[in-house]
Amino acid sequence: MPVLTSSSSPSSAPPHAAQALPDAAPAAHPFAALGAAEGATTGGVRWLLRLEGAAVLALALWAYHQQAAGWGLFAAAFLAPDLSFLGYLAGPRVGARLYNAAHSYLGPAACLALGLLAAVPWAVPAALIWAAHIGFDRALGYGLKYPSGFRHTHLGLIGRPPR
Repeated sequence: MPVLTSSSSPSSAPPHAAQALPDAAPAAHPFAALGAAEGATTGGVRWLLRLEGAAVLALALWAYHQQAAGWGLFAAAFLAPDLSFLGYLAGPRVGARLYNAAHSYLGPAACLALGLLAAVPWAVPAALIWAAHIGFDRALGYGLKYPSGFRHTHLGLIGRPPR
């Protein structure tokens, strides 16, 4: 897309083209003032997503109880998605991809479909434990990761700032 400069004529560029000023400093990202990661949700939307996570956790716990699969299994498997943290040993880009793969609702949804449609007995309890874990994380404010760093999530920055 052409950019107008002081020597360009306005009629040579489309009306939606950005105008660059010679000494203009780049604009700060809108989340920078809020102390949030680029691309992170803020305000009421952030709280709505956290409440949504709490609702998923509650529904998954209720559904798991209906399955009568045993709470020992639930306790043993609840933190299993966090093994994806090991991807950070290969760097933040790989770590973010593995973490996001293990913390997206797509995995539990596929697992639930496998259990319900193909009658795989272990899949429904596994899907409910997995969904409960993701809901728990979201309710606490842990979101999907950006490759820019572990602390940068779609729900904002997590943890204490580095010293």
